[in-house]
Amino acid sequence: MHVVIIGNGITGATAALELRQLDADCRITMISGESKFHFSRPALMYIFMGHMSYQQTKPHPDSTWADNRIELLRDWITDIDTASKQLSLHKGGTLDYDRLLIATGARSNKFGWPGQDLQGVQGLYDLPDLKRLHDNVITAKQAVIVGGGLIGIELAEMLHSCGVPVTFLVRESSYWNNVLPEPESAMVSRLIRQAGFGLKLETGLKEIEDDGTGRVGAIITDKDERIECQLVGLTAGVSPNIQLVKETAIDTGRGILVDWSLRTNVADVFAAGDCAEIVTEGDGRNLLQQVWYTGKMQARIAARGLAGLEATYDPGIWYNSAKFLDLEYHTYGQVNLCIPAEQNLYWEHPDGLHSIRIVYLADRVIGINTMGVRFRHRLCEAWIAEQRPLEYVLEHLAEANFDPEFCRRFEAHAAAQFSKAVA
Repeated sequence: MHVVIIGNGITGATAALELRQLDADCRITMISGESKFHFSRPALMYIFMGHMSYQQTKPHPDSTWADNRIELLRDWITDIDTASKQLSLHKGGTLDYDRLLIATGARSNKFGWPGQDLQGVQGLYDLPDLKRLHDNVITAKQAVIVGGGLIGIELAEMLHSCGVPVTFLVRESSYWNNVLPEPESAMVSRLIRQAGFGLKLETGLKEIEDDGTGRVGAIITDKDERIECQLVGLTAGVSPNIQLVKETAIDTGRGILVDWSLRTNVADVFAAGDCAEIVTEGDGRNLLQQVWYTGKMQARIAARGLAGLEATYDPGIWYNSAKFLDLEYHTYGQVNLCIPAEQNLYWEHPDGLHSIRIVYLADRVIGINTMGVRFRHRLCEAWIAEQRPLEYVLEHLAEANFDPEFCRRFEAHAAAQFSKAVA
């Protein structure tokens, strides 16, 4: 049996290694035109800033793939013929498969802005984007970042390291407040301004101007303000990368439609990771999960399907973490979902750099947010999974601390305030 995996990101690489553990005999080919070897995509910022080399971002020695008899093909797939189970290669020729996993990830959003394809306009998702950024900063005296979120703040920090001033255009009234509760969003907005970045809230992009040579020369906001710039970063989110399957028999919505076993509507074809959209029952919205650890979890389920075994994906307790400049952010469970019966306890240190939020229903805690405070992931996950009541969590809050010895601790202050609030 020949299994082909399109994409060598965290989902494709995990699926390949997992499949080899499940099936010692099948032939496995992993294809990527971006790079020969799997690397850690979240480390793009550190490569650019010189903190890590590309070689250091590879989680596995190069020999891992040969040792596990996983063939690496540096090429792009241009067409999938599901009837004949055949892939067309950009460099020429075809490749047959018995089972196929599509793990093509995501791509930066574009919304049809005039000038969005000019030189100097780019997203930040993959190695080609990183190369473009290296080239674009050479002549950039001013940059505009369209959109906020985690990719936007990383791109701003990268440009700041090169001495390029940055202005954010953010449609929301506060940075990333479509995800963060208002006080945490306000904290991030303050930090951005204190770092010297321009932050234009409730402001969108209208068009990007050509400087007369095919490069960006300025942008026009939806308030008709003109800002001169030589680099525009498009970081208004990402969408599933599904262009490869658009003209095939594989069903798509926002992403490649799959069931909870990551199977598509076409026999022997699976999809997982950022490109996959899991179809849910009833009136619930289909599930798109586009973070590193869910890509890894889905890969393990897909690998079992590729091996001919049954498995069902369980997304578990939601978790995410990131850094806004020097401010660490961690979230566990359901936060800021506006469930009618939910209640919130919020503590913020007077320095405006540390906060703890606990979200709960009458009988249990359902979510935790921390800013500038590290909690133990597994403990927070256990509290939510075990449906621990608020009183229990407050009593054991100090046990969640994950900071190194001698660091400042904030749990006692937060727990005292919370206990008074619910007394």
